[in-house]
Amino acid sequence: MKQAETVIDFYNRLPSHAPIDVPLDNAVIGHINVFTRDNCAVVSPYSRRDFYKVSLIIGKGKIYYADKWIQIDRPALLFSNPIVPYSWEADSDQQSGWYCLFTEDFIQHSERVNNLRDSSLFKVGCNPVFFPDEIQLREFSAIFQKMRAEMYSTYPHKYDVLRSYLHLLIHEAMKNNPATNFHTYANASSRVSALFLELLERQFPIDSPTLILKLKKPADYADALSVHINHLNRSVKEVTGKTTTAHIAARIVKEAKALLQHTDWNIGDVAYSLGFEYPSYFTLFFKKHTGSAPTKLRETV
Repeated sequence: MKQAETVIDFYNRLPSHAPIDVPLDNAVIGHINVFTRDNCAVVSPYSRRDFYKVSLIIGKGKIYYADKWIQIDRPALLFSNPIVPYSWEADSDQQSGWYCLFTEDFIQHSERVNNLRDSSLFKVGCNPVFFPDEIQLREFSAIFQKMRAEMYSTYPHKYDVLRSYLHLLIHEAMKNNPATNFHTYANASSRVSALFLELLERQFPIDSPTLILKLKKPADYADALSVHINHLNRSVKEVTGKTTTAHIAARIVKEAKALLQHTDWNIGDVAYSLGFEYPSYFTLFFKKHTGSAPTKLRETV
């Protein structure tokens, strides 16, 4: 898995998609664009993106996300977020549909849309794939076509219109998303603990020294899960018997050992990729949790 793909990386990978009048980096309105899936790539790279994406997939294939995969044998909506890596592998030459990508800034520009980051479709731990019926497929297709047309309009408030279409698209999917797509938990603590452990695991593996660990502290996970840090710590301790900090440290140690044993990165690269500001901090952390220095482990390989 490579480092998170940025919007600019996306357009460099697909130069024919490069926008003409759409701002790429605008803190005021963010970035959004809408495309057709005609002649889409047979295989997309398995990586995280630093943008959100909603895809209406018409064509057969497989979607790989986190440590799961799902067979797409009928029209489907895919909701991807910047945390979870995913890729697409086509099984047929006949591919069509649409997709929309948008950045965090575009979401934050509207409080109404901002709340959708915590929706059941984008939230960590939920199924990101929804299969619409024929009526829903026509409705979703019409929304995407309107969004596509709006991208080329000269209306001065077209980005407000696009947010409204995006809002409608996501809420229509949320409204019709089958209940079977959701996990059930014995209690609130079990749910929070399970989501934390899944989110923790999804930060790995780190396959590039430039892919820096994003969530490093319990507070980072609490923010990502939209819960108070005290509630997170209490739930994890209650369910697992270990603290949130202990789980994070253990997973970082596990990843550090893998990087030291299976890559040729220097100690500094390993340290920075795991979120340590200085290699010396990483060395102290590693010795505390393993009893030996990182260099000692590498010497035994």
